[in-house]
Amino acid sequence: MLMDALVKTGPQPGLTLSKVEKPVPGEGEVLIRIHKTAICGTDLHIYNWDAWSQSHIKPPLTIGHEYVGEIAQIGGGVRHFHVGQTVSGEGHIVCGQCRNCRAGRGQWCRDTQGVGVSRSGAFAEYLCIPASNCIPIAPDLDEEVVSFFDAFGNATHTALMFDVIGEDVLITGAGPIGVMAAAICRHIGARNVVITDVKDYRLDLALKLGATRAVNVAREDLSALLPDLHMTEGFDVGLEMSGAESALQQMLGLMRNGGQIALLGLFGRKPSLDLDALIFKGLTVQGIYGRKMYETWYKMAAMVQSGLDLKPLITHRFHYTEYEDAFRIMNTGESGKIILEWS
Repeated sequence: MLMDALVKTGPQPGLTLSKVEKPVPGEGEVLIRIHKTAICGTDLHIYNWDAWSQSHIKPPLTIGHEYVGEIAQIGGGVRHFHVGQTVSGEGHIVCGQCRNCRAGRGQWCRDTQGVGVSRSGAFAEYLCIPASNCIPIAPDLDEEVVSFFDAFGNATHTALMFDVIGEDVLITGAGPIGVMAAAICRHIGARNVVITDVKDYRLDLALKLGATRAVNVAREDLSALLPDLHMTEGFDVGLEMSGAESALQQMLGLMRNGGQIALLGLFGRKPSLDLDALIFKGLTVQGIYGRKMYETWYKMAAMVQSGLDLKPLITHRFHYTEYEDAFRIMNTGESGKIILEWS
């Protein structure tokens, strides 16, 4: 039986709406009928066929890893799930046997396979994943918001890495994940949440979701704004989301002694770090990859259920057959989360 899917058919820009074989769940697997998907920055890299994609993606491949749907079929040995149940899924398929997996740190599994990156993805009518990766979704959670829980998980893992209650937080990069991190920090009690970028559209979006101050560093001096925020020693916590060397260098210069930095952004080229700042300021730097498996998913649901409103982050909605328009808008940088409807 065939189904529709958005496929990277070859080593060139773009995607193709194709007919592919509908997957069949094997032992320990579930088949998910996709309701909604969201476009991630990784999907845009693959669509544009940039240097990262050329070294990581092997066409043909159905892409996409942010989704929500319902279980359509379960394979042998699957317990705790049933047909018709609303679910999403952890996008990292891990080995379960390495030291990190067995210690409950699956996000650092050395043999990770990524849904929509190294195995078939969710931009399709159906997706098959191990039941162990399946996340049950409570009925009071909005499906549009759940469709980008994967990205929300990156923001959550980063924002919760260090204690931000009552602290001054600097976020560099106002893409959707940076904007969500700002919303999280305000929701859980940060004093000031300052976010930087060079696109006014995304900075305005960050303000709508709770940022204290949104700074366009192309024309504003960030350090000159700190006295207005009653800051005397620098930022307590930094969340680097941009992957821009200039942003990281500015962050290092504005951290207080003993400050803490979580790094999520991926750099197009190796940054030249000011190691003196790390050493003499006594900074703690933590790299972030994916989500904690599976603690982050519980935190995400709880924050939304306790009033964290992410709906303003959704700026565009399209039917999956209109994917070209969706990616065109995504490429302008003037969008939040873009939802593709598959129902």
